[in-house]
Amino acid sequence: MTPASPPSTASSSASASSRRTRVVIVGAGPAGLTVANILRTASVDCVVLETETRAFIEQRPRAGFIEEWAVRALERRGLADRLLEHAQAHGEFEFRFSGGRHRFPYGELSGRHHFVYPQPLLVTDLVRAYADDAGGDIRFGVRNVELHDIDTDRPSVSYTDPETGERQHLDCDVIAGCDGARGVTRTYMPSEHSTVARHDYGVGWLALLAEAPPSSDCVVFGVHPRGFAAHMARSPQVTRYYLECPPGDDPEDWPHERVWSELRHRLSADGAPPLTEGRLIEKRVLDMHNYVVEPMVYGRLYLAGDAAHLAAPIAAKGMNLALYDALLLGDALVAYCTTGDTGGLSEYSASSLRRVWQYQEFSQWLSDVLHGASSGDPFRAGAATARLRRIFESPAAAVAFAELYIGKDIDC
Repeated sequence: MTPASPPSTASSSASASSRRTRVVIVGAGPAGLTVANILRTASVDCVVLETETRAFIEQRPRAGFIEEWAVRALERRGLADRLLEHAQAHGEFEFRFSGGRHRFPYGELSGRHHFVYPQPLLVTDLVRAYADDAGGDIRFGVRNVELHDIDTDRPSVSYTDPETGERQHLDCDVIAGCDGARGVTRTYMPSEHSTVARHDYGVGWLALLAEAPPSSDCVVFGVHPRGFAAHMARSPQVTRYYLECPPGDDPEDWPHERVWSELRHRLSADGAPPLTEGRLIEKRVLDMHNYVVEPMVYGRLYLAGDAAHLAAPIAAKGMNLALYDALLLGDALVAYCTTGDTGGLSEYSASSLRRVWQYQEFSQWLSDVLHGASSGDPFRAGAATARLRRIFESPAAAVAFAELYIGKDIDC
């Protein structure tokens, strides 16, 4: 039985041009492309469907911090050559609060680092590896993607071809839903089968990209009564900034001078160098909220990445969770398609959700730290400062924080 929302169009799919493949992957983000590359390397036939163009997904601004375990897992699969050649390694960040600067050497404490490599570059590498180098089948610009019979052993996916306007039909064994928070695959999870846990942080972040060299050699978190602010290098010429703002705020209410004035106030600290200002090439407001779909599987549909769980960028966990899902799911699909072993697929949702909930809890904890000073609540502000001081004064608390921040000891 096909889920009721959105409705299946059996009559149109029956007359569509059909083809069979083992796996259909909906979505060409980091999760979908990683799964596709793993399958292609193992000679498992698959098709990737993407509603956007190749140029769009290779330029769309997204996250840039990849945890070391994820980089090493990609490296073992031959998918990290350009990343390792061009990415910067970061092992410390700086908190600025109460007028002071406080460096936190999480790399030294955990033995792991972050790699700064913007998501569009990773997507470009993964598309090239799958489509250009390995000849994988990826179809851009598709429309009206629909899933059929996912609770049977004969699932399929139909879509409209952007060039001909004709319906195409892909029969398959498994569907990987990797189409993000706004994608269609998650809507096929029936409410009686799954739950969606949600959390709204009640704050917004103004996400900014500035054509300006970084003003610090590391990530900077500013905890300030006027609101949280952050500085994150993206390249030698471009810097990512965040400013806490009301949820739903209009980016046009933040002209150039207001943005830089707030950044100067919120990132100020004794001895801190002045910010290097530049033209703002991106301004958008992100409402801070999370959700988790549980389980991440229904029938022959397996969700991965933001289609299954959304992590606000508070702790830079979203792309890392997507890669974690993809590595688990890709290996499980290879085992199933090559040997018939269903163990990995059976354990996929539970295995992924253990990591998802650990990262969600850490993001909520860090949000309390970052937003406490600006909450207007003296108790929350005092508790946030106490947490900050503890990680600088207690070696045990520092190590625990560092290992959660970098996602240490994940085996993929």
